[in-house]
Amino acid sequence: MPTTVAAIVNLNHPDHYISWGFILISVANLIVIAILIALFIIAIALPFVAGRPIKSNSVKQVAPETPGERPDGWTASVREWGLRFLPPGKLLPDGQPSYVSSWVYVFGVLTIGALAVAVLSGLVLAIEGPAWWHSSTYGVFVNSLHLWSVELFMGFMTVHLWAKFWMAAWRGKRGLTWVTGVLAFLVSIFEAFTGYLSQTNFDSQWIAFEAKDAFNSAGIGYFMNAMDFGQALMLHIVFVPVILLVIVGIHVLMVRVRGVVPPIDVKPEYLAVALQAATAEDGAVGRHSILANRKVGAAEGEEEVVK
Repeated sequence: MPTTVAAIVNLNHPDHYISWGFILISVANLIVIAILIALFIIAIALPFVAGRPIKSNSVKQVAPETPGERPDGWTASVREWGLRFLPPGKLLPDGQPSYVSSWVYVFGVLTIGALAVAVLSGLVLAIEGPAWWHSSTYGVFVNSLHLWSVELFMGFMTVHLWAKFWMAAWRGKRGLTWVTGVLAFLVSIFEAFTGYLSQTNFDSQWIAFEAKDAFNSAGIGYFMNAMDFGQALMLHIVFVPVILLVIVGIHVLMVRVRGVVPPIDVKPEYLAVALQAATAEDGAVGRHSILANRKVGAAEGEEEVVK
């Protein structure tokens, strides 16, 4: 790895702060907040690249040969229960509602992609131990890859969360989908905090020293000792990532089960027509099935791919 490649922005210098009344914020954080706000506005306002609707060839669930027949064994019961809520055509669909063509959903996918890079780079960092990324050129590269994937993960997730809030994404019995998304964001903050404590440099020592007083004042210093490097490292690489990945997995499955929330201004009668057509066409799969090329917005003359 060449050592002559310099960073685009020099991060190795004292930061500058802006003071306004009781508000004290660094210039770097102010720039990050401004970028996130700009991305949020772009994701909402910028039209998505238009394309033709994708025909859905989703595999339909096969109903039992005998009506009312119950499967034998608990494994078959669990399989039947899972197929009832998440048939194969919904788990891996080949068609989506037309309103999914939005940059808001792109940021959701980018969040998952950045999380995957953060997990993979973190696994590489764990191979050689906590001191490797300070003494090896390759370690510095992997550590930088891990850092920036986390930065992008938090940034993309923030924009996605903002957009989902203003879209009222909890509508249509999607409360659990919304709650798991918020929980993933909160757990990610704690995961990032333990990552700062695991840097084994002056920054991590300073953060741990300041956090110790905060934890002690909140009464949780007995359980969470920010000065304990071993505890912080184990929380960062084992305990918290497992919880985060489970929550993200549940969130994605809930999106598949409940579908993507329609725009607020969609007329209820259009959704009712699509729902009746879904039940009639897919039978055993039921009202959660994917419909392709339904003219939901017939009044506007638009051909939609709807759920």
